[in-house]
Amino acid sequence: MSAVPERTKGDRARNPDPLLVACALRIEQAALRSAGSGAARGPAGGYSLLRTGMGPRAAERAVARALDRPGMDRAAVLATGFCAGLVPGMHPGDLVVAEETRDPQGAVTCTGTTLLAEALARAAPGRTVHTGALTGSDHVVRGQERAQLRATGAIAVDMESAATLWTATRAGPSPGGGRPVAAVRVIVDAPEHELVRIGTVRGGISAFRVLRAVLPAFYEWHRSLLLPRR
Repeated sequence: MSAVPERTKGDRARNPDPLLVACALRIEQAALRSAGSGAARGPAGGYSLLRTGMGPRAAERAVARALDRPGMDRAAVLATGFCAGLVPGMHPGDLVVAEETRDPQGAVTCTGTTLLAEALARAAPGRTVHTGALTGSDHVVRGQERAQLRATGAIAVDMESAATLWTATRAGPSPGGGRPVAAVRVIVDAPEHELVRIGTVRGGISAFRVLRAVLPAFYEWHRSLLLPRR
């Protein structure tokens, strides 16, 4: 587990309000690293990449430590990685933008959802972008449990986003207002496309390539937070 965020070159120098991108799995981290090493650097500067480890407790601990570091009191936080879709008709490689995240601790409203969804559509043309509630779980959700979560109004589920954003909104509030938070997930399985194990992603599912492609949208969302408000 890597609980220390990786700082990209120039992020502190160019951006006074950092961006922390949090994911849980090595394969998610690998997609984001490979995207960040390419030519798609955002005008807003760099970002910090944090791999929290799997599950809500691991996410809470890692994010709290990361935001306790010097210079992170104003950081925006974006949770990302893979998820399970709950709505029939969803497909692997579809994107989910959370309007809010939910878990037993409560709900967190996300920042700039519409702008983020539009940026993702540009970054991954041809991919469907779904917006709605993203619910948290402490285990992999299968079968009938998907339908039960769908009945609550959620469109997708993962194990870390809700815990990440809940922790972020309570870890040293950003001066002058609440800390900006968002969650973007790539569907790896859905009701008609259920996977046996997450490792199947390596066998050709498009989620890795989609996650790698959308990093510029994260930059665009973050840059919009820095613009003067009228």
